[in-house]
Amino acid sequence: MPLKLYYAPGACSFVPHSMLELAGATFEPVPIKLHKGEQYGDDYKALNPRSQVPVLVAGGEVLTQIVAIVSYIDAAFPEAHFIPHQPLARARFYEALAWMNNTVHPAFTHIFMPHKFSDNEAAQAEMKRFGVASYRHLLAELQTMVRRTRAAGSDWLGGVHPGPLDAYALTLLRWGSIAGINPEDYPELWAQVQRTAQVPGMARAIERERLQLNLYRPAAD
Repeated sequence: MPLKLYYAPGACSFVPHSMLELAGATFEPVPIKLHKGEQYGDDYKALNPRSQVPVLVAGGEVLTQIVAIVSYIDAAFPEAHFIPHQPLARARFYEALAWMNNTVHPAFTHIFMPHKFSDNEAAQAEMKRFGVASYRHLLAELQTMVRRTRAAGSDWLGGVHPGPLDAYALTLLRWGSIAGINPEDYPELWAQVQRTAQVPGMARAIERERLQLNLYRPAAD
């Protein structure tokens, strides 16, 4: 079945992008330049009227939303073992994925695109200030997740194999560095992200997207 992935470099679409690479899938990667507004073009809106990435087209069927796409890729490539099969472990996987997607991800959106939530400049500035402080706490919670995973004897957040939770953790910590948060403040999380980036499939997606893991720049004195 032909697969086509619409992604934006550095966006959450890195999650399915890396999954397809890890699975050794044959797919057509189509970059969408968000900074140029390509997501608002007529052709793209015909695929996703919400003008968001990622979009996965599988055999002519259009899929949107991270959780749905992750679930589809897992089912399409069961040999990659992205999601555990044991009921409790599977539930824990989705618990973590949903939290990353519906809590940590929107927290960064409030920092990076406050104009989506208010047209008042003062409110936007306060939203960004408060958002950075909140995001620091969420990254600490993500580091605790890494710590618990390692203590349980697992190398990867989703179980035995690297997968979507590891890719999302990489993305979320990288976003924190864009927001002015030093990833080295979270040494265990930062180490996990660097290990993740070295996995061949992850590395191929990183290379295609031309990603730099750490974009933190100390404030000038």
